Amino acid sequence: MIRRCLVANRGEIAVRVIRACRDLGIRSVAVYSTADRDALHVRLADRAICIGPPAPADSYLSIPNVIAAAETSGCDAVHPGYGFLSENPAFVRACADANLIFVGPPPEVMETMGDKASAKEAMRKAGLPLVPGSEGRLSSAADAFPVAAEAGYPVLLKAAAGGGGRGMRLVGSPDELADAFRQASQEAHAAFGDGGMYLEKAVIDAHHVEIQVLADAHGGVLICGERECSIQRRHQKLIEEAPSPFLDDKTRGNMAKAAERACKAVGYINAGTIEFLVGADREFYFMEMNTRLQVEHPVTESVTGIDLVREQLRIASGEKLRRTGRAVLTGHAIEFRLNAEDPARGFMPSAGTITRFRPPLGPGVRVDTHAFEGYRIPPYYDSLLAKVVIWGEDRETAIARAQRSLAECEVEGVATTRDLFRDIVQEARFRGGTYTTAYLDDVAADLPHLSS
Repeated sequence: MIRRCLVANRGEIAVRVIRACRDLGIRSVAVYSTADRDALHVRLADRAICIGPPAPADSYLSIPNVIAAAETSGCDAVHPGYGFLSENPAFVRACADANLIFVGPPPEVMETMGDKASAKEAMRKAGLPLVPGSEGRLSSAADAFPVAAEAGYPVLLKAAAGGGGRGMRLVGSPDELADAFRQASQEAHAAFGDGGMYLEKAVIDAHHVEIQVLADAHGGVLICGERECSIQRRHQKLIEEAPSPFLDDKTRGNMAKAAERACKAVGYINAGTIEFLVGADREFYFMEMNTRLQVEHPVTESVTGIDLVREQLRIASGEKLRRTGRAVLTGHAIEFRLNAEDPARGFMPSAGTITRFRPPLGPGVRVDTHAFEGYRIPPYYDSLLAKVVIWGEDRETAIARAQRSLAECEVEGVATTRDLFRDIVQEARFRGGTYTTAYLDDVAADLPHLSS
């Protein structure tokens, strides 16, 4: 088993990993920028090392600084969390060069699945259904026109490297394609250092459904069910739930089989998520694979009883999965991302000091957070403050508990998404489980705390 692990991240995910390490008797080492010197993960770790100034490029994204922190503190492993260096093959290789175990997949797999064009080709060979579109990278708008014409408008332009909605444009007609390609490519280059694009047909009335997987180095694969992630703003998730209220058992089973084929086809190891678009007819299409832990992993933990971070550490230590096949799901879970943003002002980030913070408690409630009263939110990083995760024996119970929990939750000093979520849990389409990725646009007029 790993003895000492460097947690190469910040915020709630760093806190989460530190707690999993402690459960396993692993010593934890936190890293922090000067902006995070008073952060909760710094306080909770067995040791903490400053790795640079606030800018991510000079601290959390600096491979030499992170590796040096691991070496000087006697770590034998590095857990990247999500974001920052978590999907950077160069970082994985730097860990190997320093004789550090990287808690994640091999760099070759990360390269294949991290590039959307090569990932699609690998999944095509594995027999997964793909959305019609480009078979490889598009170097210019001129290359995109014939592909879009064959796929049929509307189409989506997407960054070949990276995600989170950056470098993505919906194009409704040929007249829009050239400008959209230029803008998306520039945005992708700024975000990921790679302006490569690919194109696919836009699936109408789509659901964003992802399958959580665990795979060990001995060929074992465990499918941990799906998550419905269709409530998004600017292609970034706000609410996730498991299991999906939209899927039927046949589709769920077929998606699980496809996910297992995908893992075995690329030799995947550790935790990962395979994302699918599902149409109104429940036909599903491979979209991408995230070769890391997801923000919304507590939803899956709630319905499977599996500690995914602990399993990551066990797999990285060379252990076999204790079970393979399909995990048994119990009940229903919903996660609400409590962000320091103002939905009434276009989700504008809200900086400032938290003057009051009272997370909800009670049966079926879990809160993953790094926030506390007096915490000053740095302007340099993601706006996520907490994840409020609700479990119930069925979806109706989970929604009722969500209403109660969101009403109890108090955050003062900054704007948050809490009141928007209180609107959503009372809205008919959400309660009926019929929402799609267009949900916020479709019901904006019915949500008082959302700008139209």
